[in-house]
Amino acid sequence: MIFVREASSAVVLVTLTLSLQCVGMAAVLAWARPSFAPDLVTLGPIRSAMLMMRLMTAFIGLHVLEILLWAGFYRWLCFPLWESSFYFSAASYATVGYGDVVLPWTWRTLGPVESIIGVLMCGLSASFLFAIVSRLVDRETKLSPEPAKPHGAYIEGETIPTI
Repeated sequence: MIFVREASSAVVLVTLTLSLQCVGMAAVLAWARPSFAPDLVTLGPIRSAMLMMRLMTAFIGLHVLEILLWAGFYRWLCFPLWESSFYFSAASYATVGYGDVVLPWTWRTLGPVESIIGVLMCGLSASFLFAIVSRLVDRETKLSPEPAKPHGAYIEGETIPTI
């Protein structure tokens, strides 16, 4: 009976975390979409850096909300203090897992489940940021007045192979 309670709680928490991540990514994408409008001129390095900082800040906030979701569950059923709940949740989500705060025996499998979800959600955010950076680089290359140079380092007109 304990396993059924743990498994059903894990399914609910994973579903809520995935939903929060998907909704958050959709909101970030809708918020950033005007920056990629085709009729705009190049963003330039400063505006591109500011856009990336805003996106990373939004993703950090999204991950904090996901950590708080798990911490709320831990506070409700596992720990008497919010500080312990948040600390354990953040350590598990980030896969640090110090071991100084542990879940009660009946809820012990939730820690590894949160770690797996944390890795997947961070990976999803990182891939999204990589796609944005790729889009920015492609856009700057297409809209740049200079022709794109082939890969390699140049010294007085000679191409030096790079690693």
